[in-house]
Amino acid sequence: MDIIILLFLIFLSSLLSYPFIIKHNKLHETIDKPKLPPGSMGWPYIGETFQLYSQHPNIFFASKQKRYGEIFKTHILGCPCVMLASPEAARFVLVTHSHLFKPTYPKSKEKLIGSSALFFHQGHYHTRIRKLVQNSLSPESIKKLIPGIENEVISSLESWISIGQVVNTFHEMKKFSFNIGILSVFGNLESNYREQLKENYCIVEKGYNSFPNRIPGTSYSKAVLARQRIQEIISEIICKRKEHRSIEKDLLGHLLNYKNEKGEMLSDEEIADNVIGVLFAAQDTTASVLTWILKYLHDDQKLLEAIKAEQMAVYENNDGGKIQLTWSQIKNMPLTHRVILESLRMASIISFTFREAVVDVVYKGYLIPKGWKVMPLFRNIHHNPEFYPAPHSFDPSRFEFAPKPNTFMPFGIGVHSCPGNELAKLNMLILIHHLVTKFRWEVVENQSGVQYSPFPIPLQGLPTRFCRIK
Repeated sequence: MDIIILLFLIFLSSLLSYPFIIKHNKLHETIDKPKLPPGSMGWPYIGETFQLYSQHPNIFFASKQKRYGEIFKTHILGCPCVMLASPEAARFVLVTHSHLFKPTYPKSKEKLIGSSALFFHQGHYHTRIRKLVQNSLSPESIKKLIPGIENEVISSLESWISIGQVVNTFHEMKKFSFNIGILSVFGNLESNYREQLKENYCIVEKGYNSFPNRIPGTSYSKAVLARQRIQEIISEIICKRKEHRSIEKDLLGHLLNYKNEKGEMLSDEEIADNVIGVLFAAQDTTASVLTWILKYLHDDQKLLEAIKAEQMAVYENNDGGKIQLTWSQIKNMPLTHRVILESLRMASIISFTFREAVVDVVYKGYLIPKGWKVMPLFRNIHHNPEFYPAPHSFDPSRFEFAPKPNTFMPFGIGVHSCPGNELAKLNMLILIHHLVTKFRWEVVENQSGVQYSPFPIPLQGLPTRFCRIK
């Protein structure tokens, strides 16, 4: 009897090992279990992280796509990942099925920004905070920032001249972008608060991409302490505003004045987390793109002359720059705008975005297991010759017509796209205007290499010498 039972169990297990057979209208249909996408998981533990950061991102991603197709797996930054390199896949993950994929960041980075920051969330909390940020960065709101941005641009350019020597363009653009971030969040903030925030933010930034440990004296432990000080500074600013009952239209004002349907306000901690999140999101990305714009224009003198002609017409119309730029003038710089769009495409500062599958997902017949990271590859899409002929050539004319849907995503798409994209482009347009009408620049040791900090930038931050046009 025991032998019969054993044989039956063996027979049953063998049946379970075969694909399921389903009867439907007297037809037999075999359903195979979805397989993982093709690809390499690299070395144990470290995966292919070294390959990713030791090569030009175009080479790493393009070689993978060429070998495996538009869906492939890998293992980077300690995580198993599925990479998706088509516009349809990006839309699937970020728009139509975004509820199946949650934003994900390492806990060490989340701690330095703050767990209540907008981009760590989805659902109701994300929706209401995003609306507040969008309102503070809407065209109607950022119009009012033009005089302040112009002042920051002129001050930055003058400082590069006064140095009288070669400057690291990327580092200087970071300072400029941070100041604009402060302006958009706090308005005209007192200089002592601005300096305190800048000093502590620099410490946090240095520790953000360092090895996360709490040993005293390490970059990460210093960053954690600096992050606490930033929260204390923001709490003090909030306290002053409440005392004076200030009603400002900047981001801090929108966050302070918010009440939900129960009449509950955001806590100081929630406000601080979102303020720091906006500053982080605004600085390196904008600075990287501005650095690339200077390189692209420097390398194409014919294009630079065309940009100058467009901007000089505005300059002369404003009595030789004595009158401030207007919103309508800034929105009517078509060639300069196309240069910005092409720079965003070429540089693809955000090469990909991280999501995590919250359930097992099947896409195009491939399994994306629950808990795996999912990475829509913006860079691959931006450099696909099917959508952008001769993709490695800098050609702003390609943006004379709108690109195909979901093929141009420098600020992401869907509910987690960057709400500050209009402010970023405004900064770029104003800086380019003042730069080409009043100054000239020379790139020193001009090379074609790329380095990462962690975003791709020209080698050595694009060493440049600036001087005034005589």
